[in-house]
Amino acid sequence: MATSASPQQPGGAVVAERRGIPAASFVEDVQIYLNQLGLDVNSTLAFLQERLQQYKVVEMKLLAQQRDLQAKIPDIEKCLDALLTDFEASEGIYSRARVEDIDSVCLWLGANVMLEYSCEEATSLLRKNLENAKASLEVLIADLQFLRDQVTITQVTIARVYNWDVHQRRVRQALASQDS
Repeated sequence: MATSASPQQPGGAVVAERRGIPAASFVEDVQIYLNQLGLDVNSTLAFLQERLQQYKVVEMKLLAQQRDLQAKIPDIEKCLDALLTDFEASEGIYSRARVEDIDSVCLWLGANVMLEYSCEEATSLLRKNLENAKASLEVLIADLQFLRDQVTITQVTIARVYNWDVHQRRVRQALASQDS
């Protein structure tokens, strides 16, 4: 009888981690699991709670990255579709203009840096950035799903270890009351 099963990919390969996120193991037999760890119930529960908190911290970071990418993608698409542009005429006053027959455009690169590109170069760069952002978003979504699975497995393991301990205490108490 197996004591634990690691998460598997569709091809049957066992996943030990995903992009630095350690995989949780489903515990079938708590006694064997505790023996393998070499820890008592309280230490095991503390370890699992700490792992759960680590997962939550990673989840918060990934969600922040996801929000950033979800905000970035429409901005890039808007730049690619720019037939009209808004510009600041003076402080707080904006106007809209149609841009025609231009040889180059300036793109903000960040950190107070703007570079001038030909229209073809700018379009190519924006398309590449859009593809990269969409690919990164797909990876983040997969990471979040993997992470949620690990959180669920860890929560189930915590419940199983706790319930096993309660059951063991009741058995010991019943045996002690029979002996007296």
